[in-house]
Amino acid sequence: MAESSRRPIAVFDIDNTLADTAHRQRFLERKPRDWDAFFAAAPHDPPIAEGVALAVANARECEIVYLTGRPERCRRDTLAWLQEYGLPEGRVHMRRNADRRPARHTKLEILRRLAERCEVRVLVDDDELVCDDAERAGFTVVRARWADRSAALEQAQEGEGRT
Repeated sequence: MAESSRRPIAVFDIDNTLADTAHRQRFLERKPRDWDAFFAAAPHDPPIAEGVALAVANARECEIVYLTGRPERCRRDTLAWLQEYGLPEGRVHMRRNADRRPARHTKLEILRRLAERCEVRVLVDDDELVCDDAERAGFTVVRARWADRSAALEQAQEGEGRT
């Protein structure tokens, strides 16, 4: 049951929702995939104007929560990136370093935990499978379709549980 005195939550994914990963997706197109290089390049992601504007707008009425498939070892770089580009302050939920479950499972689990303590007003995410599962679970979803789709990234999100 949500507490009525708390502000609702707006939940934002980071990669390809707020941060444009196109410049580093080449590391996922290799065999084997170069995960270290992929995540090391994340601090150089340009912001995506549509996603940033939506986060800023939602921050007027909602507490912002970031829900990313990035591994915990990327926390310092992720927090620095959010601050550098003026994203609203908010808690950041990251994947445990050894967690290889598909993003749709890990994110839905966290969304449900968040909903136990507060109203989740919206989830903004680019992963269609995450969005589908969240909608089926009763969450309001905005599909972040403003970044170019990457087959390599989609496979990584679903098949390898890496982001």
